[in-house]
Amino acid sequence: MRRRECELDRDVAALLAARAFIEIRHLARSTLHESGDTPEEILERIRFLANLAHNLPGVARPRPAMPSRLGTRPGSREQAMAARPMIGVWHTAGPKGQAWILRHIEQAGRTWTPPPPLPERRKGPSPMTPRQWAGLLLGRWPVRTPAGRQPLPAAANVLKPLDTETLCALHDEARRLRLGLGGGGPWLRAHLDPDGVHYLLPNPASYYWPGTPINDAEIGWWQCTVLLRMRDGEQVSGMVAVLPETFTALPSTLPRWQQLRLAHCARSTERDAYLWGRDHKAECTPELCGYIPEATNSAPTAT
Repeated sequence: MRRRECELDRDVAALLAARAFIEIRHLARSTLHESGDTPEEILERIRFLANLAHNLPGVARPRPAMPSRLGTRPGSREQAMAARPMIGVWHTAGPKGQAWILRHIEQAGRTWTPPPPLPERRKGPSPMTPRQWAGLLLGRWPVRTPAGRQPLPAAANVLKPLDTETLCALHDEARRLRLGLGGGGPWLRAHLDPDGVHYLLPNPASYYWPGTPINDAEIGWWQCTVLLRMRDGEQVSGMVAVLPETFTALPSTLPRWQQLRLAHCARSTERDAYLWGRDHKAECTPELCGYIPEATNSAPTAT
């Protein structure tokens, strides 16, 4: 039954992606002719469809497994997403997007049951498995190389502590160079613990592994996981793209056993800066945080 639901989700994702692209193409063409909507309304509709559909091709044709992140616990979000690949799209679509999804599935004559709610991301790191404990005791670095790829250099198999200014500088560099990951800007700076210590390690997914073709070039940066300490003391996960030479130049001051322990914490902390920011939004004021949402729009996005 679960396998059937998984296959149906992928089939539905392919259908919805095709319908969204057809509608976007029609809307883009309609701006050149008379229509009942204004150009602004048409662009807003295109944005709505693009936001709704941008993950659908990946659901329909899943990416290869992420070797650096293998292993899911019973009841985890990863397990729920493997069982029902449409779960993320459905629960981030909102009422308008969900209505669009159901309408197109019905028009296609399909029968589909929406997925259950996503499990909440736990606070703090997941408990270590016996295999992870063994790796820690043996001093084995946890980031694994995908099949057919070159391993990261030894300089990447390090976890480095950062102060808040250094971390924000890495995000600024990622935004300035348009690396695609990072760039939290004023929001991040305002909500990190100003005196906190954060931890950074290269931890690329297989589709972000250095040398992978992307946008007519090869990835030359390292996708890094970062364990952030927020202004209320909670530790959450994040991601930022860092150039190899930038990462290598950062000092490494922690003993190896501590790096291994913190690497597990960083890689297994499910709750990220986006979810922290969502929960914090109701109490976020310029007086409390020094952040003015109207002036910038740089809060982290869901990952």
